[in-house]
Amino acid sequence: MPVIADTDRIAAAQAYISALASHDADAVPFAPGCTRVEVGLKTGFSGNHLRRSLNRGLQYRVIESVSTPEFSVDGDTVRARFDLSTKPSLAGRKVGAHIDETFLIPADDPSGRAQIHHINASIRPFLTR
Repeated sequence: MPVIADTDRIAAAQAYISALASHDADAVPFAPGCTRVEVGLKTGFSGNHLRRSLNRGLQYRVIESVSTPEFSVDGDTVRARFDLSTKPSLAGRKVGAHIDETFLIPADDPSGRAQIHHINASIRPFLTR
């Protein structure tokens, strides 16, 4: 079985990150059984659930933009570090977050293509002007 290139695996993670702000996850390559854990809590239960949440979920609708991610690859894990900002503001300040997400995207996925099997998210909120 051919090994899936790191660039293709990074592109899969980037598709997810882009969907955070675009609210269009139709092109995100989730494996059917993909799960997501955010600060220790399971927030994604399948690829279809994650896609629906990104497309229509209120928890994602508040996201306005994401910064250009910094990626690293270690084995089957793609790590992305980036910031996001939200739409609402209070007294001229917005909430943002430093995001550190690891994606399980096996280099030898049986499908022969880069698919996200698991996401683990660490989030540190901050206020910005």
